[in-house]
Amino acid sequence: MNSIAQAVPEAALQAIRKLIKEQGFGPGDALPSQRDLAVQLGVSRASLREALSSLSALGVVSVLPGKGVFVQAAEDAPGFAWPFAAQATPLDIFQLRYALEGFAAGLAAVTLTIDELDSLEDNVEAMRKVLKAGDFDAAARLDFEFHQRILLASGNQAMVSILSASAEVFLESQKLPFIRPERAMETWQEHRKILRALARRASATAQKTMQEHVRNAALRTGITFVSPVAS
Repeated sequence: MNSIAQAVPEAALQAIRKLIKEQGFGPGDALPSQRDLAVQLGVSRASLREALSSLSALGVVSVLPGKGVFVQAAEDAPGFAWPFAAQATPLDIFQLRYALEGFAAGLAAVTLTIDELDSLEDNVEAMRKVLKAGDFDAAARLDFEFHQRILLASGNQAMVSILSASAEVFLESQKLPFIRPERAMETWQEHRKILRALARRASATAQKTMQEHVRNAALRTGITFVSPVAS
């Protein structure tokens, strides 16, 4: 149900980006008022505010109370600096992670040891603490470590090799969702759900929960992608 609730503000975010691009708004230009934008996009003011908050964090717009919403950057989506553009887009990486890490979590539910499970529990608790302290860089590193440990626990050396060869790209993708501090705890909550599935040795649930987590992380970054639905 949570993913459905997130769909409206995420759709509004994409619609605002489309509006900026198609109507030729440039840096410094004012967008229509929030009331007019909400009507034009057919969304509630609350959903619009969440979308604008995300776009502000991404550096696409500036929201000035009492003055309006102004375009800050007229670049194509996503509006953040991505240092690996020559290798792959953030969308590419999230889709790869969806497939790779979902499968790895399913394997790990069957293969991981008690020690590996204990390490994951320690990681989840450490993330809770650093997020409470507002240390998002540390949270991103713990996020990367959590996923790395699951890949290692899966026992699939080919997947581990892909991670090792592209570790910087994976880590960068795991920093992106933390551009929205108000939603940072969602990462910890989703990790906790994955951990519970792993502890129960529930392979199918672990795979599904990991895939939902990666898709939600992409949504927190402002990236939407369609994933295959099993029949």
